[in-house]
Amino acid sequence: MLWISVIEGACWPLWRMAMWSLWSLLLWEALLPTVVCGAQVLGQVGGSVLLLAERPPGFQVREAIWRSLWPSEQLVATFFRGSRETLYHSRFLGRAQLHSNLSLELRPLEPGDSGNFSVLLVDMGGRAQTRILQLKVYDAVPRPVVQVFIAVSGGAHPPKTCQAFLSCWAPNVTDITYSWRREGTTGFGLEPSGLFTDGQVLKVSLGPGDKSVAYSCIVSNPVSWDLATVTPWESCHRESAPGKSSYKDMLLVVVPVSLLLTLAGLLSAWHPCCSAGPDSRHIPWSPIRLNNVKFLLQLIR
Repeated sequence: MLWISVIEGACWPLWRMAMWSLWSLLLWEALLPTVVCGAQVLGQVGGSVLLLAERPPGFQVREAIWRSLWPSEQLVATFFRGSRETLYHSRFLGRAQLHSNLSLELRPLEPGDSGNFSVLLVDMGGRAQTRILQLKVYDAVPRPVVQVFIAVSGGAHPPKTCQAFLSCWAPNVTDITYSWRREGTTGFGLEPSGLFTDGQVLKVSLGPGDKSVAYSCIVSNPVSWDLATVTPWESCHRESAPGKSSYKDMLLVVVPVSLLLTLAGLLSAWHPCCSAGPDSRHIPWSPIRLNNVKFLLQLIR
Protein backbone atom coordinates (compact mmCIF):
# COMPACT_ATOMS: atom_id res chain seq x y z
CA MET A 1 0.00 0.00 0.00
CA LEU A 2 2.81 2.35 0.78
CA TRP A 3 4.43 1.67 -2.59
CA ILE A 4 1.15 2.35 -4.43
CA SER A 5 0.64 5.57 -2.51
CA VAL A 6 4.10 6.74 -3.46
CA ILE A 7 3.44 6.01 -7.16
CA GLU A 8 0.10 7.82 -7.08
CA GLY A 9 1.66 10.72 -5.26
CA ALA A 10 4.37 10.95 -7.92
CA CYS A 11 1.96 10.72 -10.91
CA TRP A 12 -0.43 13.38 -9.64
CA PRO A 13 2.14 16.22 -9.67
CA LEU A 14 3.34 15.13 -13.14
CA TRP A 15 -0.20 15.31 -14.52
CA ARG A 16 -0.71 18.72 -12.93
CA MET A 17 2.59 19.93 -14.37
CA ALA A 18 1.55 18.84 -17.87
CA MET A 19 -1.79 20.65 -17.63
CA TRP A 20 -0.10 23.73 -16.17
CA SER A 21 2.35 23.79 -19.09
CA LEU A 22 -0.51 23.55 -21.59
CA TRP A 23 -2.48 26.39 -20.01
CA SER A 24 0.69 28.43 -19.66
CA LEU A 25 1.15 28.19 -23.42
CA LEU A 26 -2.41 29.40 -24.00
CA LEU A 27 -1.85 32.32 -21.62
CA TRP A 28 1.46 33.08 -23.30
CA GLU A 29 -0.26 33.26 -26.68
CA ALA A 30 -2.88 35.65 -25.31
CA LEU A 31 -0.15 38.02 -24.13
CA LEU A 32 1.80 38.01 -27.40
CA PRO A 33 1.74 41.48 -29.01
CA THR A 34 1.88 40.37 -32.66
CA VAL A 35 0.12 37.72 -34.73
CA VAL A 36 1.09 36.51 -38.20
CA CYS A 37 -1.94 36.35 -40.50
CA GLY A 38 -1.82 33.54 -43.03
CA ALA A 39 -3.65 33.11 -46.31
CA GLN A 40 -7.27 32.14 -46.82
CA VAL A 41 -7.84 28.42 -47.33
CA LEU A 42 -10.75 27.24 -49.49
CA GLY A 43 -12.63 23.97 -49.15
CA GLN A 44 -15.69 22.18 -50.53
CA VAL A 45 -18.45 20.58 -48.50
CA GLY A 46 -17.77 16.85 -48.24
CA GLY A 47 -14.09 17.24 -49.12
CA SER A 48 -10.97 17.80 -47.06
CA VAL A 49 -8.63 20.70 -46.36
CA LEU A 50 -5.10 20.99 -45.00
CA LEU A 51 -4.17 23.90 -42.72
CA LEU A 52 -0.40 24.32 -42.87
CA ALA A 53 1.66 25.03 -39.76
CA GLU A 54 4.26 27.17 -41.50
CA ARG A 55 7.35 28.16 -39.55
CA PRO A 56 10.62 29.97 -40.33
CA PRO A 57 13.80 28.02 -41.15
CA GLY A 58 15.53 26.60 -38.10
CA PHE A 59 12.37 26.78 -35.98
CA GLN A 60 12.32 23.39 -34.24
CA VAL A 61 8.87 22.93 -32.72
CA ARG A 62 8.57 21.72 -29.14
CA GLU A 63 4.85 22.38 -28.59
CA ALA A 64 1.94 23.24 -30.89
CA ILE A 65 -1.69 24.14 -30.22
CA TRP A 66 -4.43 24.31 -32.89
CA ARG A 67 -7.65 26.16 -32.04
CA SER A 68 -10.86 27.13 -33.79
CA LEU A 69 -11.71 30.78 -33.07
CA TRP A 70 -15.27 31.05 -34.43
CA PRO A 71 -18.14 30.88 -33.58
CA SER A 72 -16.66 29.92 -30.20
CA GLU A 73 -13.06 29.25 -29.21
CA GLN A 74 -12.38 25.51 -29.15
CA LEU A 75 -9.25 23.39 -28.72
CA VAL A 76 -8.84 21.15 -31.79
CA ALA A 77 -5.39 19.53 -31.63
CA THR A 78 -2.12 19.71 -29.67
CA PHE A 79 1.46 18.49 -29.91
CA PHE A 80 3.01 18.19 -26.44
CA ARG A 81 6.08 16.26 -25.26
CA GLY A 82 6.28 14.45 -28.61
CA SER A 83 2.65 13.28 -28.53
CA ARG A 84 -0.12 14.38 -30.92
CA GLU A 85 -3.67 14.68 -29.59
CA THR A 86 -6.98 15.45 -31.36
CA LEU A 87 -9.55 13.92 -28.97
CA TYR A 88 -10.93 17.21 -27.74
CA HIS A 89 -14.65 17.90 -27.44
CA SER A 90 -14.96 20.35 -30.32
CA ARG A 91 -17.18 20.23 -33.39
CA PHE A 92 -14.20 18.71 -35.22
CA LEU A 93 -13.97 15.66 -32.95
CA GLY A 94 -13.47 12.63 -35.20
CA ARG A 95 -12.79 14.83 -38.24
CA ALA A 96 -9.39 16.29 -37.31
CA GLN A 97 -5.99 14.75 -38.00
CA LEU A 98 -2.66 16.25 -36.90
CA HIS A 99 0.13 15.26 -39.29
CA SER A 100 3.78 14.73 -38.43
CA ASN A 101 4.63 18.18 -39.83
CA LEU A 102 1.95 19.58 -37.42
CA SER A 103 -0.39 20.60 -40.26
CA LEU A 104 -4.06 20.09 -39.42
CA GLU A 105 -6.33 18.14 -41.79
CA LEU A 106 -10.12 18.44 -41.52
CA ARG A 107 -12.49 15.99 -43.24
CA PRO A 108 -15.22 15.65 -44.26
CA LEU A 109 -15.94 19.36 -44.36
CA GLU A 110 -19.34 20.69 -43.31
CA PRO A 111 -21.01 24.03 -44.21
CA GLY A 112 -20.53 25.37 -40.68
CA ASP A 113 -16.76 24.78 -40.67
CA SER A 114 -15.94 28.20 -42.10
CA GLY A 115 -14.03 30.42 -39.69
CA ASN A 116 -10.63 31.41 -38.34
CA PHE A 117 -8.08 28.99 -36.90
CA SER A 118 -4.92 29.72 -34.94
CA VAL A 119 -1.80 27.63 -34.41
CA LEU A 120 0.66 28.45 -31.61
CA LEU A 121 4.17 27.08 -32.14
CA VAL A 122 6.91 27.11 -29.48
CA ASP A 123 10.49 26.14 -30.32
CA MET A 124 13.21 24.58 -28.18
CA GLY A 125 14.52 28.00 -27.18
CA GLY A 126 11.16 29.21 -25.91
CA ARG A 127 10.35 31.43 -28.88
CA ALA A 128 6.66 31.48 -29.79
CA GLN A 129 4.86 32.16 -33.05
CA THR A 130 1.11 32.42 -33.64
CA ARG A 131 -0.40 32.13 -37.11
CA ILE A 132 -4.02 32.82 -38.07
CA LEU A 133 -5.65 31.08 -41.04
CA GLN A 134 -9.11 31.67 -42.45
CA LEU A 135 -11.09 28.69 -43.73
CA LYS A 136 -13.95 29.25 -46.17
CA VAL A 137 -16.14 26.27 -47.06
CA TYR A 138 -18.36 26.36 -50.17
CA ASP A 139 -21.08 24.06 -51.48
CA ALA A 140 -20.50 22.30 -54.79
CA VAL A 141 -22.18 24.25 -57.60
CA PRO A 142 -25.15 22.35 -59.14
CA ARG A 143 -26.04 22.33 -62.82
CA PRO A 144 -27.94 25.54 -63.58
CA VAL A 145 -31.37 25.79 -65.16
CA VAL A 146 -31.75 28.01 -68.24
CA GLN A 147 -35.11 29.22 -69.55
CA VAL A 148 -35.74 31.06 -72.82
CA PHE A 149 -38.35 33.84 -72.95
CA ILE A 150 -39.18 35.41 -76.32
CA ALA A 151 -40.98 38.56 -77.44
CA VAL A 152 -44.11 37.05 -79.00
CA SER A 153 -44.91 38.45 -82.44
CA GLY A 154 -48.45 39.39 -83.37
CA GLY A 155 -48.04 38.12 -86.95
CA ALA A 156 -49.19 34.76 -88.26
CA HIS A 157 -45.76 33.84 -89.62
CA PRO A 158 -42.55 33.22 -87.67
CA PRO A 159 -40.49 36.42 -87.37
CA LYS A 160 -37.23 36.87 -89.27
CA THR A 161 -35.62 38.25 -86.13
CA CYS A 162 -36.55 37.96 -82.50
CA GLN A 163 -35.57 39.26 -79.12
CA ALA A 164 -34.88 36.61 -76.50
CA PHE A 165 -34.13 36.74 -72.80
CA LEU A 166 -32.14 33.86 -71.34
CA SER A 167 -32.69 33.40 -67.62
CA CYS A 168 -30.21 31.32 -65.61
CA TRP A 169 -30.69 30.00 -62.08
CA ALA A 170 -28.73 27.63 -59.85
CA PRO A 171 -30.96 26.00 -57.18
CA ASN A 172 -30.14 25.69 -53.48
CA VAL A 173 -26.79 27.47 -53.52
CA THR A 174 -25.41 30.90 -52.59
CA ASP A 175 -22.15 32.80 -53.14
CA ILE A 176 -22.05 32.10 -56.86
CA THR A 177 -21.19 34.12 -59.95
CA TYR A 178 -23.07 34.02 -63.26
CA SER A 179 -21.44 34.46 -66.66
CA TRP A 180 -22.45 33.73 -70.25
CA ARG A 181 -20.61 32.37 -73.26
CA ARG A 182 -21.63 32.31 -76.91
CA GLU A 183 -20.48 28.91 -78.15
CA GLY A 184 -18.00 28.92 -80.99
CA THR A 185 -16.34 32.14 -79.83
CA THR A 186 -13.25 32.76 -77.74
CA GLY A 187 -13.64 33.91 -74.16
CA PHE A 188 -16.43 33.86 -71.61
CA GLY A 189 -17.60 37.46 -71.53
CA LEU A 190 -20.46 39.04 -73.47
CA GLU A 191 -21.42 42.68 -73.79
CA PRO A 192 -22.37 44.05 -70.33
CA SER A 193 -25.24 46.01 -71.89
CA GLY A 194 -27.10 42.74 -72.47
CA LEU A 195 -26.76 41.47 -68.90
CA PHE A 196 -29.25 42.11 -66.09
CA THR A 197 -29.84 41.12 -62.44
CA ASP A 198 -26.15 40.51 -61.72
CA GLY A 199 -25.64 38.41 -64.84
CA GLN A 200 -28.54 36.02 -64.37
CA VAL A 201 -30.46 37.35 -67.40
CA LEU A 202 -29.00 37.78 -70.89
CA LYS A 203 -30.75 39.66 -73.71
CA VAL A 204 -29.92 38.53 -77.26
CA SER A 205 -31.09 39.55 -80.73
CA LEU A 206 -31.30 36.64 -83.17
CA GLY A 207 -31.59 36.46 -86.93
CA PRO A 208 -31.79 33.70 -89.56
CA GLY A 209 -28.02 33.31 -89.40
CA ASP A 210 -28.21 32.42 -85.71
CA LYS A 211 -30.25 29.23 -86.09
CA SER A 212 -27.51 27.02 -84.66
CA VAL A 213 -25.98 29.51 -82.23
CA ALA A 214 -25.91 28.22 -78.66
CA TYR A 215 -25.40 30.12 -75.42
CA SER A 216 -24.03 28.65 -72.20
CA CYS A 217 -24.66 29.91 -68.69
CA ILE A 218 -21.71 29.26 -66.38
CA VAL A 219 -22.24 29.31 -62.62
CA SER A 220 -19.18 29.19 -60.40
CA ASN A 221 -17.76 29.76 -56.96
CA PRO A 222 -14.11 29.64 -55.85
CA VAL A 223 -14.07 25.80 -55.65
CA SER A 224 -16.41 24.51 -58.39
CA TRP A 225 -18.37 25.37 -61.52
CA ASP A 226 -20.98 23.97 -63.91
CA LEU A 227 -22.86 25.09 -67.03
CA ALA A 228 -26.01 24.58 -69.11
CA THR A 229 -26.37 25.27 -72.85
CA VAL A 230 -29.42 26.28 -74.91
CA THR A 231 -30.13 27.17 -78.56
CA PRO A 232 -32.58 30.10 -78.30
CA TRP A 233 -33.54 30.26 -82.03
CA GLU A 234 -35.60 27.10 -81.57
CA SER A 235 -37.84 28.96 -79.12
CA CYS A 236 -38.26 31.85 -81.55
CA HIS A 237 -40.02 29.61 -84.09
CA ARG A 238 -42.34 27.76 -81.79
CA GLU A 239 -45.94 28.72 -82.27
CA SER A 240 -47.29 31.10 -79.65
CA ALA A 241 -49.98 29.35 -77.60
CA PRO A 242 -51.60 29.64 -74.16
CA GLY A 243 -49.16 28.51 -71.57
CA LYS A 244 -46.10 29.51 -73.59
CA SER A 245 -43.64 31.73 -71.74
CA SER A 246 -42.98 35.18 -73.15
CA TYR A 247 -40.39 37.70 -72.10
CA LYS A 248 -43.04 39.65 -70.18
CA ASP A 249 -43.77 36.55 -68.11
CA MET A 250 -40.11 36.46 -67.23
CA LEU A 251 -40.06 40.14 -66.35
CA LEU A 252 -42.97 39.66 -63.97
CA VAL A 253 -40.63 37.42 -61.99
CA VAL A 254 -37.36 39.30 -62.48
CA VAL A 255 -38.64 42.79 -61.63
CA PRO A 256 -39.97 41.94 -58.14
CA VAL A 257 -36.75 40.08 -57.34
CA SER A 258 -34.67 43.07 -58.46
CA LEU A 259 -36.82 45.43 -56.42
CA LEU A 260 -36.33 43.26 -53.34
CA LEU A 261 -32.55 43.27 -53.86
CA THR A 262 -32.59 47.04 -54.26
CA LEU A 263 -34.67 47.44 -51.09
CA ALA A 264 -32.21 45.21 -49.23
CA GLY A 265 -29.38 47.47 -50.39
CA LEU A 266 -31.19 50.58 -49.14
CA LEU A 267 -31.94 49.03 -45.76
CA SER A 268 -28.33 47.94 -45.31
CA ALA A 269 -27.15 51.45 -46.20
CA TRP A 270 -29.44 53.10 -43.63
CA HIS A 271 -29.03 50.44 -40.95
CA PRO A 272 -25.44 49.19 -41.02
CA CYS A 273 -24.62 46.36 -38.67
CA CYS A 274 -21.46 44.64 -37.49
CA SER A 275 -20.89 40.94 -37.04
CA ALA A 276 -17.87 39.01 -35.82
CA GLY A 277 -18.66 35.97 -37.98
CA PRO A 278 -16.62 35.15 -41.08
CA ASP A 279 -19.67 35.21 -43.35
CA SER A 280 -20.92 38.65 -42.30
CA ARG A 281 -21.51 40.88 -45.30
CA HIS A 282 -22.57 44.46 -45.92
CA ILE A 283 -24.76 44.76 -49.02
CA PRO A 284 -23.75 48.03 -50.70
CA TRP A 285 -26.09 50.27 -52.64
CA SER A 286 -25.76 49.44 -56.33
CA PRO A 287 -26.68 52.07 -58.98
CA ILE A 288 -26.18 49.36 -61.63
CA ARG A 289 -28.93 47.24 -60.10
CA LEU A 290 -31.25 50.29 -60.08
CA ASN A 291 -30.56 50.88 -63.79
CA ASN A 292 -31.42 47.23 -64.48
CA VAL A 293 -34.75 47.64 -62.69
CA LYS A 294 -35.58 50.82 -64.63
CA PHE A 295 -34.79 49.07 -67.89
CA LEU A 296 -36.95 46.06 -67.07
CA LEU A 297 -39.83 48.28 -65.97
CA GLN A 298 -39.72 50.02 -69.35
CA LEU A 299 -39.85 46.69 -71.15
CA ILE A 300 -42.83 45.39 -69.21
CA ARG A 301 -45.00 48.40 -70.00
